[in-house]
Amino acid sequence: MTKSSSAQPGDRRVRRTRAALQRALIDLVEERDLSQISVADVVDRAEVNRSTFYAHYQDVHELAEAACTSMIDDLIGVVLTIDPARANPSRPSENPEDPDPPLTAFFAHFAEHAGLYRSLLGPTGSARVIEHVRLRTAAAAHASGQIPATDHTPTPDTADASVIPHDVPAAFVAGALIGVATDWLQRGCPRTPTEMTIATKPLLLALSTGTDAPATS
Repeated sequence: MTKSSSAQPGDRRVRRTRAALQRALIDLVEERDLSQISVADVVDRAEVNRSTFYAHYQDVHELAEAACTSMIDDLIGVVLTIDPARANPSRPSENPEDPDPPLTAFFAHFAEHAGLYRSLLGPTGSARVIEHVRLRTAAAAHASGQIPATDHTPTPDTADASVIPHDVPAAFVAGALIGVATDWLQRGCPRTPTEMTIATKPLLLALSTGTDAPATS
């Protein structure tokens, strides 16, 4: 768990400091592998001292988990819109070259921070991050239309997996997307985000309509 500081968690200084540390780590991961980054590297990049770092995080790995989950929380409500209504074959895609821009943005986010996610979602990564990503994705899938909406259905940006009902399609979608994204990252992102959407979208549509998915190359 992230350490608490003497300031309240909502204090602006705390938020600014944590944001600076997370941003510094994200920048560093673009340059080298997470395992090669030290606390000294982070504090030097963030321009804070070591005592400040340890007031918030135990080590670089915990900082990486915080940065990753924070980005996922920001991402989910904006780009993960899995809408079964778009499965209707009588409604052609507005842009056949990108059949689902939000899904493409989902993959683009992982590609943009490939080093960080490859380290944390891979075989020697963080179980806490994997579970957080899975639960947040499942909550967003549930909220965005995998089951009929009700007055009590949360919006994707506030969806909490701990309070949604047992939604098998949403859990399936979350597990599938994270599995596909992780495999893609570990292989060095051989396809573009748009190509990943083109390959993945038919599978999601088949789930929402209960039909067989067409084969993808």
